[in-house]
Amino acid sequence: MLNRVLIRIKILQILYAFYQSGDNNLQAAENETLFSLRKSYDLYMLFLNLIVRVTNLQERLIDKRRNKYQPTPEDLSPNMKFVNNRFARQLSGNKELLRYMREQKISWDNDESFLDDVLALVLKSQEYEAYMSNAEESYEEDKNLWRDIFKQYICENEELADYLEGCSIYWNDDIAIVASYTLKTIKQFSESEGVHQELLPMFKDQEYHLFAVQLLRKSIFNCTEYREMIRRHARNWENERISTTDIIIAQMAIAEILTFPSIPVSVSLNEYIDIARQYSTPKSPQFVNGLLDAIVIELRRENRIMKG
Repeated sequence: MLNRVLIRIKILQILYAFYQSGDNNLQAAENETLFSLRKSYDLYMLFLNLIVRVTNLQERLIDKRRNKYQPTPEDLSPNMKFVNNRFARQLSGNKELLRYMREQKISWDNDESFLDDVLALVLKSQEYEAYMSNAEESYEEDKNLWRDIFKQYICENEELADYLEGCSIYWNDDIAIVASYTLKTIKQFSESEGVHQELLPMFKDQEYHLFAVQLLRKSIFNCTEYREMIRRHARNWENERISTTDIIIAQMAIAEILTFPSIPVSVSLNEYIDIARQYSTPKSPQFVNGLLDAIVIELRRENRIMKG
């Protein structure tokens, strides 16, 4: 599930803290990287569980209204289609989800107000109204309801994003990426798989885990060489105009280009220019682009990377 885009962002954050602290503890930096990535996977599991918890909350509210002192006819005979949503019920028993949340000790137990807010968004949505008014029922309709609600009212909701970012500093840059993989998971669900439906693994394969560890290590181990390379090719820029973030971004880019030949150089360059655009100064993309282009020319001339 954790793609290279998210891994690069996490390592940029870890390296920035590493150099700012002056601790120079590589093992601590590596542990922090893996912990940060684990927190991203926690959010993925919590997003899936959010569907379960919101469904259960609505069921409790229906029961509460049914048992009040003077229930209305609607209270006594409510429309249970949402509560009986087969996709949500399948997800509630998913073996992998239950095991992970138990072992990692994560839950929404201390976030009742957040669950209330999400349920309120769902109940006010046009998607919910259309779903409840449709007499026909199918597993695909149940699944599509949650896909649409998640996409329209959870993934792109700034207030909910602010709340999540306040819950964990590790989620500040994760929400959009993790949400996209949650939507992918919903799409992949099949009723026939029941509670044994597979979820996305934390790392797609061992190569992605290796990418995270090696990118961090190479960026740190070869810091002196890479920064000298950066210094030589940044002569036309005044030193005070080069931010620490830009230097770390370029340092990571060089490490990636030299360490992972299977990743096209053009892909790496574009990714780090995008990171500069998101996490550094307005002029950083131009600087990083020009700097890395010059460094790549040198590396190709020295046959350290493939030409072309």
